[in-house]
Amino acid sequence: MPRLDAEVRLSLMRAVDSVVDDVIDLTAELVKFPSTRGAEHTAQDFMAAEMRRRGLSVDRWRIDIDEIRHLPGFSPVHVSYENAINVVGSLRAERPNGRSLIMNGHIDVVPTGPVDMWTSPPFQPRRDGKWLYGRGSGDMKAGLAAMLGVLDAFQKAGYRPAADLHLQSVIEEECTGNGALACVARGYRADAALIPEPVSDGFIRAQVGVLWFQVHVRGLPVHVSRAGTGANAIEASFSLMQALHKVEERWNADKHQHEHFGHLDHPINLSVGKIQGGDWASSVPAWCVFDVRVAIYPGQDIQQAKQEIEQAIRDAARDNRFLANNPPEVVFHGFEAEGYVLTGGEEAEATLAGAHAAAFDGAALKGITSTGTTDARFFGLYAGIPGLVYGPKAESVHGFDERVDLESLRRTTQAMALFTAEWCGLERL
Repeated sequence: MPRLDAEVRLSLMRAVDSVVDDVIDLTAELVKFPSTRGAEHTAQDFMAAEMRRRGLSVDRWRIDIDEIRHLPGFSPVHVSYENAINVVGSLRAERPNGRSLIMNGHIDVVPTGPVDMWTSPPFQPRRDGKWLYGRGSGDMKAGLAAMLGVLDAFQKAGYRPAADLHLQSVIEEECTGNGALACVARGYRADAALIPEPVSDGFIRAQVGVLWFQVHVRGLPVHVSRAGTGANAIEASFSLMQALHKVEERWNADKHQHEHFGHLDHPINLSVGKIQGGDWASSVPAWCVFDVRVAIYPGQDIQQAKQEIEQAIRDAARDNRFLANNPPEVVFHGFEAEGYVLTGGEEAEATLAGAHAAAFDGAALKGITSTGTTDARFFGLYAGIPGLVYGPKAESVHGFDERVDLESLRRTTQAMALFTAEWCGLERL
């Protein structure tokens, strides 16, 4: 494909500048939707309307678990999919002479935690200088808005892509990835995929995989006045957590065996993210359930990792008199994600690097290794599509006072527009 000439490049960058306030406003509107797991559908309706307004043909559908559960990359779930809605807007070229592109973003956000610990309400967007605050502002509603902003900039400059372009707004990136998998199952394909996650103006070279699981622990309830004769399920859970952190330590000790991860201090992270247990303060608790997230390396066998986790729980339980005869149960649910290393995408990467340099005053595009996961794996591992993850700077992602850098958003939107123009080619309106 011929490179963009300087005049076209400049016109597109100026067009992005002319619509950037709309991109920011759209991000703020999206933040207003509390699109946590199971409540994404209203935000998806909003996205569908925005896509139709820009002339895209819109495919809106409820994900059917039975249609994807047999596919590689599926994550097991035990929740309702009644409101599990995906939205894809497509702009098809009349006479394609470029390379096709998928832009993919997730509409779901993580829970806010205690609202009183935020400076301002999490679903009331707040702008302060160069920052826009709110849950999902960075992860990743700014990226979704930027995808639409690219089309707006093309319109302003008098162009449209010369190849098919699909904008995907998916659910469950934060807990399974089944939304992106459903797009693959539905047949969406392209020559490259671009995911504008908040990567601080860089792109992800490699990312970990993730496993979610629960540990169900039983105890023996007695009146607290005879606590020593019972078995406290909550207190017993602490030793099991410590055993799991030993697994984490062993996996981190192997980091130099995995390309792209040896330079990191702590590539494998395990978190006990949720715990429930007991029924009554004056009764020794008979049950406890805690939820765990742990990372795995690209290429690490998922089944073997599961077995190592289960063995660690069994070994730790043998040291507890009650648990030795009443072993805890490990239940894998949610994330069952492989790690991913970008391969076979040299041309797409070079195109993105050139677009980034133009938007960032000649700066080189920085590749990073991520200790989190994204939906890029579905494109790269299961659809043969290089998955590029590139996006703006954001802070406090998954934390209090999440925020996105608006100057970074402007520049990355410029880079996305230039990348799309050079990758897909352009035709005059």
